[in-house]
Formats: sequence, structure tokens, C-alpha cells
Amino acid sequence: MTAEEQTRWVINQAQALGFDLCGVAPVEDSAELQFLPEWLARGYGGEMDYLGDARRRSPERVLAGARSLIVCALNYNTPLPYSTEVPSHSVTEDSSGTSGWISRYAWGDDYHDVVRGKLEALLEALRNQLGQPFEARAYVDTGPVAERVAAKYAGLGWLAKNTCLIHPQLGSWLFLGVILTTLDLAPSLAAAEAPLPDLCGNCRLCIEACPTGAIVEPYVLDARRCISYLTIELRGTIPEELRPAMGRMVFGCDICQDVCPWNRQAPETTLAAFLPRPIASTNETRNLPRQRSEAGQMARLGSQRLRRPGKLRCAPGHDGPLPNRRVARTAGRISRRRHRRARPLGTRSAPVTLDSATRARTRCASAAELCSASCGVRIPPVSDTAYIHSD
Repeated sequence: MTAEEQTRWVINQAQALGFDLCGVAPVEDSAELQFLPEWLARGYGGEMDYLGDARRRSPERVLAGARSLIVCALNYNTPLPYSTEVPSHSVTEDSSGTSGWISRYAWGDDYHDVVRGKLEALLEALRNQLGQPFEARAYVDTGPVAERVAAKYAGLGWLAKNTCLIHPQLGSWLFLGVILTTLDLAPSLAAAEAPLPDLCGNCRLCIEACPTGAIVEPYVLDARRCISYLTIELRGTIPEELRPAMGRMVFGCDICQDVCPWNRQAPETTLAAFLPRPIASTNETRNLPRQRSEAGQMARLGSQRLRRPGKLRCAPGHDGPLPNRRVARTAGRISRRRHRRARPLGTRSAPVTLDSATRARTRCASAAELCSASCGVRIPPVSDTAYIHSD
């Protein structure tokens, strides 16, 4: 097989395994990777010291003799309302009125396991097809490889102002996985062919909607202000000045994607693994972290992070609804323009109400409720005293 034939075979096989997109990028330097040291020097990486790994700027340091990056994408857009479409007073039938929002990516099974399983199947099929020795490593957010940059140069989309990868048909609800290999595959983009053009244009919806102002300028994110970082990556206390703007977000945040015009007609995933699952009882909720299933592992991770001391989710002593004025203003603009297609708010829409008593003290979500069918988490009180000390 020629290099071009090998690439076509890889893409076809990836699609047969259920990936929505697949492309091949050459192992080479890029402008995005060269900007990384400056971004880190500004302090925008926060406590994520692993981003300073020098291997991120050169995949050849990850795998000696690496020539190609196979990039695969899996759509996880579930057929449920976005966070900006659910009123703050909306609750489900089984909700006690104390609830918070969980990022869409965490509603179903652990995407690391789902995507990696497909990558390993693709790699095994490739070894059987070629019948020749080669080295390869597969990563799903676990290695020193910049997946979004690789995806751009594999022809899968452009890097948007909110720093997400956007595909013109699929939007940005994409899980990415890569296979770094010594195989000299033909790039998906011809030598004279440029990556997909940046189609963000003059749009600033993601920048204006971010409650904490994390997108400090187009294409530049200050992770220290990002709600996803504050609720997942940060080990210490959440800065007091950012707490009010966080509102109902308790694990991750989707706002900059929810308001993106390219996600208004994004197709919905057909994978049941990414759909939220109902939790039958409190006992089942308590026992789920002990399970050895993928769902149990994901739930355990979320529970540990939500329970971690120093994670004060809401402004202490704040009485009444927390204002997310940027979100409300942007969502209202979208509604008036009628760009969004109608989505029914059924019993599975996410509850987002936080009462004043809840806002005055720390709450944590039990593990299994990360996967609740409502896509929102009822957050039981841990104590009347807020955890505000550092780890």
C-alpha cells in the first residue's frame, strides 16, 4: 500500500469503528505550539504544571522517529437542552430545589475509556492490515500531545476564539483522540492545502457570554478564570471575586460552546454511552463509587473533586440568585434572533436552582448523581460550615 492508500484505509476504518471524523497530520512544528511558552509565562495555565512539559512542543520527543499523528473525533452532543436554554428556576420532579449544573461531557461514561477503546481497536486493525512493525502510542487527554492543534492540521476544523476545535458540520461537541506513530502516512491535507479557514468572523458571543471573563482576548484563554478549571483542576480555594459569577456551575462549564452559532445545528450523538443515566435510589447513589464499571470510575472522579476541601462553590452569605449577566444578555440576544432551533424542555432537562441557604455554605454532589438523568446534580449538604481552607 502507498502512503496515500494507507491514510485512506485508516480514515475508512476509523469511521467503521464509530468515529465521526478522522484525519492524519504530519509531525512538525506549528505556530500554536510555539505560542505555548508565552501563554504559560503569562500564568494562564494556573496550577496545570504538566502543560509545561517540553514534549508538548515536539511530538518527536514523545516517540522517537514519530512521523504521523492520526486524529479521531467523536461527537458527544446529546439531545438535551444547553445550559443557556434552561431557566435558573427550572427543577425536575425529584429535585429538592438544591441543584447544580454538570458539564455535558461528564453526563455519560468516561470518554477516556470510550475513545481509547476505539483507538486501540483502530491500532490493532492497522497492525493486522500492514503486517509490518511500527511504533505507536494512543492518547486521550492523557499524553503530552496537543490534540486540538493536531486536529487542525489533520483537516478536522479550526481553532475558535474560545480555543475549542470547531468543525463546520459537527460544531465543537467533540472528544479527540490521537495515535502518534512512526508510520509515514500521507497527510490528509495536501502539501499546498491549508487547514480549514477560521470562520469565527466578527462573532464575539463566546467572549461576551463567559461569566468570569476567562477568554481574555480572541483565541486566548486564561485558565485561572475558567469555570472548568476552577471546578476541576484547581486544588486550592476558588478566588472570592470569581465565586458569584460561577452561579450554578459545579463541575465544568459549557457556556462558551452553548452560545456558539456553529453548535446551533450540531448533530446529536447516537452513542448511548454519552447519554445521562437515571439513578434509581439513594442507596444506589451511595454504592456507585464502589463499582468497578466505567461509570463508577467516572463518578468517583467527579465525587472526589466536588468533595475536595477548598471547593467553595457559591458566594458565602449571598442571598438570592447569583447574577450571570453576560450569559443572560447573550442568551437573550440569541433567542430574539431566533437562531436556535426549538428544543423541548422535558423531565430530563437540567435543574439549576440554588436556594439562598445553599449558596451560604459548601455543597457537594454524591458520585452517582453526576450521571443523573436530569443532567443536573442535587447537592446534599455536608455541613453547615463552608469548607474554605486549602488542601
